Amino acid sequence: MSFFSLANQGVQLLEPYTPGKPIDELERELGIQNIVKLASNENPLGVSPKALAAMQSMINAVNIYPDGNGYRLKKALVEKFGVNIEGITLGNGSNDILELVVRGFVSEKDEVVISQHAFAVYHLASQSVNATIHTVPAKNYGCDLDAMRDAITQKTKVVFLTNPNNPTGTWFSQGDFERFMEKAPKNVLVVLDEAYCEYIDEPSFPNGLDYISHYENLIVTRTFSKIYGLAGLRVGYSVSHAEVANILNRVRQPFNVNQVALHAAVAALGDDAFVSQSKTSNIAGLRQLEAGFRALNLSYIPSLGNFICFDLKQPGLPIYQALLYKGVIVRPVANYQLPTFLRVTVGTTSQNQLFLEALASVIK
Repeated sequence: MSFFSLANQGVQLLEPYTPGKPIDELERELGIQNIVKLASNENPLGVSPKALAAMQSMINAVNIYPDGNGYRLKKALVEKFGVNIEGITLGNGSNDILELVVRGFVSEKDEVVISQHAFAVYHLASQSVNATIHTVPAKNYGCDLDAMRDAITQKTKVVFLTNPNNPTGTWFSQGDFERFMEKAPKNVLVVLDEAYCEYIDEPSFPNGLDYISHYENLIVTRTFSKIYGLAGLRVGYSVSHAEVANILNRVRQPFNVNQVALHAAVAALGDDAFVSQSKTSNIAGLRQLEAGFRALNLSYIPSLGNFICFDLKQPGLPIYQALLYKGVIVRPVANYQLPTFLRVTVGTTSQNQLFLEALASVIK
């Protein structure tokens, strides 16, 4: 008997998601110390001191189940962003929310629309329920909103949009987003993934939360894993119409966000100084990396996230592997149909410089 044959057809067609290589694994493999990991879009400044204190205060309470409703965190989100508490869904990272959307609304009879080069989890979640996936060719490495609108059929249940997009860092403007939403059928859910929105310093960039009351079919997902520095705790959230949130909460697992994460997220949300410092550092780091790529005659995709993709004009995997031996972990993106690109997370000034020097030494 083959247990593989027992899995549903959609799951059989999946390949497991491959995360960035962890530091300890590389140390074991190559015996290298002082490794710099710039592969997973983590905050190089660490974690908010306020969040750290909140975590420490909860260590002795981990024998107690967390608040399954996450009231304190939801209340903090309401106070911060002015959203309706009934429209908030909490997740074990925003990835969890993406899974909940598919589990709650999509079946094998339905279709979803995603963009080429979009975050892999949209495809993984949709494929797991054997839905039909329409992948729309990218435009300048980002979402072609007009083409994505045209790809919607009577069977479409969900459209996944990312702003800015991971792994390419591309983005669409407020006007482009509004035109898409006005044309999209009201019975099709639009998921707007804003995992990196807090890094943005662009006047025409849309704030998804501003549109929740206007577009009842909009679901905005965000995370505490990026600018807030809580990637290891896994906590994210979505804001949507209350009826949509009601469905998501029906399929959400009880206690899906742990005790420590809930308290840390509340504290992180209130640490504006840490967020501002992280944003300023990230913008400076992007400029440093861009200048480094230009000096090496490498093209790159302009990014608004805390990462940037650069084009080697040759297969990226050998360069990725050569960088590992230099003690630098970046991210190959061939599985995103970008075989000559690598993606690097913005690090500290010294980390960025170490990466650029290592890159220069392996591409000569």
